[in-house]
Amino acid sequence: MVIAGANRMLGRAAASQTQTPPPTSAICVARRSRVALVAMVIAAAGSGGPGRAELQPSQPPSDSGRMKSSLTPLGPPVSRDRVIASFPKWYTPEACLQLREHFHGQVSAACQRRNTGTVGLKLSKVVVVGDLYVGKTSLIHRFCKNVFDRDYKATIGVDFEIERFEIAGIPYSLQIWDTAGQEKFKCIASAYYRGAQVIITAFDLTDVQTLEHTRQWLEDALRENEAGSCFVFLVGTKKDLLSGAACQQAEAEAVHLAKEMQAEYWSVSAKTGENVKAFFSRVAALAFEQSMLQDLEKRSSARLQVGDGDLIRMEGSPPETQESKRPSGLGCC
Repeated sequence: MVIAGANRMLGRAAASQTQTPPPTSAICVARRSRVALVAMVIAAAGSGGPGRAELQPSQPPSDSGRMKSSLTPLGPPVSRDRVIASFPKWYTPEACLQLREHFHGQVSAACQRRNTGTVGLKLSKVVVVGDLYVGKTSLIHRFCKNVFDRDYKATIGVDFEIERFEIAGIPYSLQIWDTAGQEKFKCIASAYYRGAQVIITAFDLTDVQTLEHTRQWLEDALRENEAGSCFVFLVGTKKDLLSGAACQQAEAEAVHLAKEMQAEYWSVSAKTGENVKAFFSRVAALAFEQSMLQDLEKRSSARLQVGDGDLIRMEGSPPETQESKRPSGLGCC
């Protein structure tokens, strides 16, 4: 209907012209005008729907429109269960890294002033190590994707997930590396241990041998990192398969080993999701606090180095003379 209406309009315009044949250049201009007019009518009909072929002049975007587009967030908002407002508690006080219930005073003050430097743009590397079949991949998938796959698939080499948090009002992320437990992939996985802020050694609560092997897994991971630079966690998986006295006995042995490894102990279940979110929230909070303290220390030391290079003289020390300030290698001729 729209095209037919356009043709009728063009037909009336052609009939109203004089009988004198126009020159060739005029014919070309008329053809181009007819094509342009038909295209404009079709475009207007498509945007306005049937019966609305009104052409409106285009207007430049306003400044407010440009401002709104520049303020568009770069990513989706953090989910509610990834918002950490207070310091997460431990699983058991017998084996934990920090018994405090609040963030460090300097960290809390910096977050309140939003004086966090580049910490909000950083992420902490977390590596998960342990024997085959202990449930490392299931633990990560339960936290990151909230799923549990009953069909086991061995991890080939390494894999990783990135999870975003909001800690004390500051954005922060964990890069969680899932490493293979098979011996043939150990040389490949060990290359990814380097630069870790958190090492999670996982074992099966129903298999005592996997608990004994955590010592070697931790040694391999610490060999690729500086001493004292990593938080260490010992995590017992498949908690849903034990209950009562059997669970208490397995946890008691694990807590004893965790103290020797200077690790914090947790029991979790990827199948039911028990303690999984609480555990990773604890990991994220400790890693965030450590990053904040390191950043504050770097900025403090950088401010102390600002100046012309002269030594700071303590009160009570004798003032330097002009002779003592003169460089020893520059003698008088």
